Amino acid sequence: MKKMLISLFVASLLLVAVVAFADKNLPVYKKGDTVYVCTCGDTCDCKTMANKEGKCACGVDLGKGTVSSVGKDKVVVKVGDKSLNFPAKAKYACGCGDGCNCGTIAQKPGKCGCGSEMKKVL
Repeated sequence: MKKMLISLFVASLLLVAVVAFADKNLPVYKKGDTVYVCTCGDTCDCKTMANKEGKCACGVDLGKGTVSSVGKDKVVVKVGDKSLNFPAKAKYACGCGDGCNCGTIAQKPGKCGCGSEMKKVL
């Protein structure tokens, strides 16, 4: 019984650590930041955002925009005269690790701005 409780405690600590550090390498956007985003509109399900030019997960060239507001659940980006909504939490992100600053995140898999495959966010 004692071994089971210790095992459960250790497993709980590992789970907390994974959750706590899962988003540490994801970009944090602030109002006024220049970003590159999928310009397909709110009906597109890729919702790609990046710090550098490139293509979004759905294959369209990213458009340059400015973050106009950041909420708990969404980021609003103004591209030209359009305001586009993006989820604040990504399902996929650039998996290059430290040293890469393309900052690509999306809601579906694809290639990030630096050309690598995006990885599922834990």
